[in-house]
Amino acid sequence: MNAMREVRVEKVVVNIGVGEAGERLVKAEKVLEMVTGQKSVETISKTVNRDLGIRKGMPLGCKVTLRGESAEEFLRKALAIREKRVPEYSFDKEGNMSFGISDYTDFEGMKYDPEIGIFGMDISVVLRRPGARISQRALLKRRVPQKHRVDRDEAIQYMKDRFEVEVVQ
Repeated sequence: MNAMREVRVEKVVVNIGVGEAGERLVKAEKVLEMVTGQKSVETISKTVNRDLGIRKGMPLGCKVTLRGESAEEFLRKALAIREKRVPEYSFDKEGNMSFGISDYTDFEGMKYDPEIGIFGMDISVVLRRPGARISQRALLKRRVPQKHRVDRDEAIQYMKDRFEVEVVQ
């Protein structure tokens, strides 16, 4: 098989949405650091929502982006928590996958801390082929051809082959 046609995990983004700044956000950042082993970054609101009391520029949550070996290692742990079962609707048409974990204590070696509480997290997996960077680079930016993009069926097959995932209807 052509090396440029191989599908691979480009990145895994782990996100905790808190909805407010303050003590809960600090605890969520601590949870992400314990689970992933990396420092988290705050996510900032881009719009105003008066009903929820959200202003533009207000911190609402935190996230960590994992790449390379650490991304695949974390993804294996997260899928083990889900018993390697992912619903079909978790895959989008661009070949990305997202799923949630309801409690961080499900991860191996994590114990419940009453000071922190319970935090769930969203995990998003981006699958790409080598060379797809042409759409993000600064110089000579180009579109990725349709035949080089990862579609939903290829993403499902990759997850079955690489991570032994069972895709449930």
